[in-house]
Amino acid sequence: MINFLKKSNRTLLELWSGMIVFTAVCQIAVCIFSRKLGIHSASLWIGTILALLASLHMYRSLDRALDFPEGTAKKKITFSYILRYAVVVAAFAVICITGFFNPLLSFLGYMSLKVGALIQPQTHKVYNRVFNETDPVPMTEEEYKAFTEAKEAENIKQT
Repeated sequence: MINFLKKSNRTLLELWSGMIVFTAVCQIAVCIFSRKLGIHSASLWIGTILALLASLHMYRSLDRALDFPEGTAKKKITFSYILRYAVVVAAFAVICITGFFNPLLSFLGYMSLKVGALIQPQTHKVYNRVFNETDPVPMTEEEYKAFTEAKEAENIKQT
């Protein structure tokens, strides 16, 4: 399982973990304060599932768009943003029109995307401990110049 998680996109994994933790905390509050536990729980998780799918779509569309030239990439990113926005608006329109699910709890679930992004640095630290990894220490500008000069000198010697 650890190897599978290491091979997956680490940032997306950290984002999703934060989203699930936030939704779990909200679920506990729903269990404590709700009179309609089933409907309210389903509403919360519907919003969270929408957020998980939106983050996956965001990752895939950005990853694909960055392979194109700047003008084309901007168009592809804009189109994917509009598509994602339209799907979320349509989903919330259905939730509001049917009246079966609670739109506020669905919105709270969707906001797990924002909370997951905010707590991603903390989930990153947790996954670093789980995977026994450390983040690389950034180089100063002087160290980088010395490193690149040494690499260039090494390349010249090899040729």
